Amino acid sequence: MGSIGTPELIVILVIALVIFGPGKLPEVGKAIGKGINEFKDAISGPKKAVDETKEAVKKATTIDVTAGAKNDDKHKETED
Repeated sequence: MGSIGTPELIVILVIALVIFGPGKLPEVGKAIGKGINEFKDAISGPKKAVDETKEAVKKATTIDVTAGAKNDDKHKETED
């Protein structure tokens, strides 16, 4: 079971042309394309929200080690 090849695609297009006719075929194609785009947007929305939440958590839980080292150096200078 592989992907759809050229012969299969041609058969599908001929059947669609016979069913819908040459006048309605562009409208049907446009409607299908719009539906696919809406489906992709609906799927990517929650994924985008999850990615943004992960970034926010990552930023909130990151510790700046270099700031601590600078403070240690200042503390050592005051002790000397």
